[in-house]
Amino acid sequence: MQHWICVTCGTQFASSEEKPESCPICLDQRQYVGPQGQQWTTLEEMRGGGEYSNTIKQHEPGLVGIGTTPKFAIGQRGLLVRSEQGNVLWDCITYLDDETYEAVKKLGGISAIAISHPHYYSTMVQWAERFDATIYLHEDDRQWVMRPDERIVFWSGETQQLPGDITLVRLGGHFPGGTVLHWPQGADGKGALLTGDIITVVVDRRWVSFMYSYPNLIPLPATEVARIRDAIKPYTFDRIYGAWFETIVHEDAHNAVIRSADRYIEALQAVLPIRQG
Repeated sequence: MQHWICVTCGTQFASSEEKPESCPICLDQRQYVGPQGQQWTTLEEMRGGGEYSNTIKQHEPGLVGIGTTPKFAIGQRGLLVRSEQGNVLWDCITYLDDETYEAVKKLGGISAIAISHPHYYSTMVQWAERFDATIYLHEDDRQWVMRPDERIVFWSGETQQLPGDITLVRLGGHFPGGTVLHWPQGADGKGALLTGDIITVVVDRRWVSFMYSYPNLIPLPATEVARIRDAIKPYTFDRIYGAWFETIVHEDAHNAVIRSADRYIEALQAVLPIRQG
């Protein structure tokens, strides 16, 4: 019996003797099956090959990034938000080895795991078991859990409180349960927002964007973007940490979200109707 891992998205499945026929997450139009077709691996294979290792990098006091080298699957990095009330791992990565466990343990371990959306579920149950942590997922994305486990708590509604004065905020958009994490102590007390790619940091770091599908370039409706903008507007934050080490809006992030949403809506409304015939 193996916990098979989809090579394209990095999601670990419930144990089975045979490889799953397909990955529902990658068959969905928000993701894709790679040009090589559906491929599978396991953590044991990844550890045994000697190819992968994790990089641990401090972004700022109380915030540590954890990412895999070389890139595996989507390539996101997790973020460890540290507090005296217990550390929270925001988003998850697939690769976990003894070296990573020992390094994170020295930083205080992990009390809770919260994940923005199903593309980053990865080996969340493996991490939760190793660190004796609870996983918090929004119930609207329950169908995308490929490895069910009693450590998973499905929360409902628009917000969920976690230790360390952390608030999970459901914004939807990319997925119905799409979630961001508000960390008021971040950015020297000015507040930080950890967004995965529910709100994605773009190349011009003065701006962000919003998509239904990033790899397939499917936009969100203007009404959804307006709702996301209005839902996050009451929160105070000066910095945004996106899904990768380098995707950070270092300052004026709140205004960046508002003006980016307005720009997005304006662009969609400017599109002329397509005439048939």
